[in-house]
Amino acid sequence: MTRFALSFTPLLPLALLWALAAVAVAVVALGLLGRRRGTLLRAFGLALLLLALADPSLVREDRKPEKDVVAVVIDQSGSQTIGERAAQTAKARDAIAKALAGLGDVDARFIDGGRSDADNDGTRLFASLSAGLADVPPERVAGVLMVTDGVVHDIPADVAALGFKAPLQVLVTGHAGERDRRIELLEAPRFGIVGKDQTVSLRVLDTDDRGEAVAVTVRRDGVEVARRQARVGARIDVPVRVDHAGPNVVEIDVPTIPGELTGLNNKAVVTIDGVRDKLKVLLVSGEPHAGERMWRNILKSDANVDLLHFTILRPPDKQDSTPINELALIAFPTSQIFDTKINDFDLIIFDRFSNQSILPYAYFENIARYVRNGGALLMAVGPDYSGPDGLYYSPLGAIAPVRPDGRVLETPFRAKVTAEGEKHPVTRGLAGGDRDPPAWSLWFRQVEGDATKGMPVLSGAEGRPLVVLSREGKGRVAQMLSDQIWLWARGYEDGGPYLDLTRRLAHWLMKEPDLEEEALRATAHGRDIAIERQSVKGVTAPVTVAAPSGAATTVTLTAAEPGLSRGSVRTDELGLYRLGDGTNSVLLNIGPENPREFQEVVSTSDKLRPLAEATGGSARRIGTGTGDDIAMPRIVAMHEAPSYSGSDYIGIRRTDSSTVAGVGLFPLAVGIIGLLALLGSTVLAWAVEGRGGRRRA
Repeated sequence: MTRFALSFTPLLPLALLWALAAVAVAVVALGLLGRRRGTLLRAFGLALLLLALADPSLVREDRKPEKDVVAVVIDQSGSQTIGERAAQTAKARDAIAKALAGLGDVDARFIDGGRSDADNDGTRLFASLSAGLADVPPERVAGVLMVTDGVVHDIPADVAALGFKAPLQVLVTGHAGERDRRIELLEAPRFGIVGKDQTVSLRVLDTDDRGEAVAVTVRRDGVEVARRQARVGARIDVPVRVDHAGPNVVEIDVPTIPGELTGLNNKAVVTIDGVRDKLKVLLVSGEPHAGERMWRNILKSDANVDLLHFTILRPPDKQDSTPINELALIAFPTSQIFDTKINDFDLIIFDRFSNQSILPYAYFENIARYVRNGGALLMAVGPDYSGPDGLYYSPLGAIAPVRPDGRVLETPFRAKVTAEGEKHPVTRGLAGGDRDPPAWSLWFRQVEGDATKGMPVLSGAEGRPLVVLSREGKGRVAQMLSDQIWLWARGYEDGGPYLDLTRRLAHWLMKEPDLEEEALRATAHGRDIAIERQSVKGVTAPVTVAAPSGAATTVTLTAAEPGLSRGSVRTDELGLYRLGDGTNSVLLNIGPENPREFQEVVSTSDKLRPLAEATGGSARRIGTGTGDDIAMPRIVAMHEAPSYSGSDYIGIRRTDSSTVAGVGLFPLAVGIIGLLALLGSTVLAWAVEGRGGRRRA
């Protein structure tokens, strides 16, 4: 195909050229007004001069016709896997490919879109369309066909935002009259104080509300904590107790109904990160000694600790008839602390306390009860622990993990991590503990005893237990059988990891999840689940990973460090996964907690119809009956028209686009042609004027 066109490349600036043209017009006008002979010939000559200065050329273009580009966007989002939609989509794709191939001169571009739901962006078909047509000039776009369920989350506000002028034809999968029930979260807290309630607000939505009450079940970490009845559309507030520090996974679900599209959105997941308020710690100091202030300094250095320090200033062997109530500068509320308010404390520490005559036995019984009900107790004992006034011979002896044998070893020794301690998160990886002997300063005194319960994680003189951890009922007890950890704190012989050890002990006692000796942990890295099993038992069972759909995968873990085994698994589904090894279990959510993709799953043509009709296209269902059968409209090629759709057809717009294959340029105002034109006009003007002059003579 060849096209001709006239092109100008002025030899003078355009403004100057127009000025000369104005002067030429003025000269010709004056000549005409004066009825001067040859004015028209002069006008012709001036016109030729101006034309020469404009430098006209005849351009010949050899053009090659280009195919019309038709984009076919196939919705591959998660909601397209519901019911027969995937099968309908596959059939529609095949039918479109066949129809476009029959039109001729059509470049059909099939674009898979809508897979960004992992980022909680929902179905983004127009983003995929824009990326798929990035290399196509807008004038070559003949039309866009979308095969989707109609639930699209990036619909442009107007036609201009599309960036091209072509009809949009939407083919909707699914069936009319679909029913779905789902949970919509209205308010969901991200953080909560451990031991306090947080309120989750929600409502139940149903596309076919029949006025029935719906049962709402609430679980925390897999354990049911509440059950409520709700009306469809009504807001309900559910209080949930934040049970522990770290992630508290809250599941809220409603039962599925017959004929429902999917049960995926019948469940909502909320992860509440538990944080501790000011930790309330009671420190009870007994006989004064060199390390008495170490515990106080450690606890006071932490801004999150609210410390109450109770100190016995009178040693037990001092004979003094001064009444107890006259020794204190102010009346100390021992009754409130050890009786009515004892459960308010997160941790109780006894530091070389032995004078039992100061506190009644009933208070020690209260402390033992406090531990069995879930409290935390740390006993750092000295030589008095073995004597008749020691804590072992009080009601606390029933929960103490070490029974003294009456001896105190007065000999230099270095603390050492035991075999069990190498696997326990409290003592694993303590700086300097991996050497033999450990790179820690000497201690010089240790109470000798037998660990009757619990686990020794540090040993001391003669390999005897030095630090023992024990569980008692719902609570925990830690015992340190030496009062010389202060040597580490003061840097004697470069000291030792006293801060790490004491803080880990306190956090283990208060049940921090990261310091559990038997735990199954899982973290998400995109679609991969990293599994870690913490165990001091040395035997790790395979882990079963249950997907939201119920499909199960077994993962065998590999030993990585003492007490730690690891493994990983790739996931294909979004949602809440359950992992368990028969003893421990953990919940993990992959992707957004409540994916936007599954918040609305009922297919619809209403969302895309306004935009499609504004382009001259249409939005229609292709599903028929209840199976995967479809009824496809004819696809026709049309020239420019106000509408590109009818009852049984959809159209694309022929663009008649082409590209230049070759160019020829023929100048018109230079060379022999221009010279002859100018010379001819001059001679003719001279001849006419000369003849006129002879006649006057």
